[in-house]
Formats: sequence, structure tokens, C-alpha cells
Amino acid sequence: MMLNHREYKNFREGMSVKDVIEENQFTWPKLVVKLNKKVVWPEEYADTKLAASDDLEVIHLLGGG
Repeated sequence: MMLNHREYKNFREGMSVKDVIEENQFTWPKLVVKLNKKVVWPEEYADTKLAASDDLEVIHLLGGG
């Protein structure tokens, strides 16, 4: 599995998006998560299971002016 364009060496069969976010301590309040280029909403993180062939992106949103 790829995480942010790098091989995710801690991947285990049956992992969810939520597991990856917690393991990598992605704690920023505004996250955009894309699985195979499709948006995954926060309420779907726990139920969205990952496969070895998946491409997961976790993007931190920043605000400013």
C-alpha cells in the first residue's frame, strides 16, 4: 500500500483508514483523505478497509490570508 506516495511498510491486512491515521498521528484538525483518488469522509474512516494495492493520501489543509 502507498501512503502519500511512499510505500507504507506497516500495512497489515484488514487495516482501516482510521488505523493508518491513528498510527501516523495525523492529528491536524482539517484533513482531506483520498483513497485511490476518491475522497473518504471522516465518518467513513473506520469502515473503509485497505488493500495492499491501494493508494492512500492524507492531506493537511492550511488556512491563511
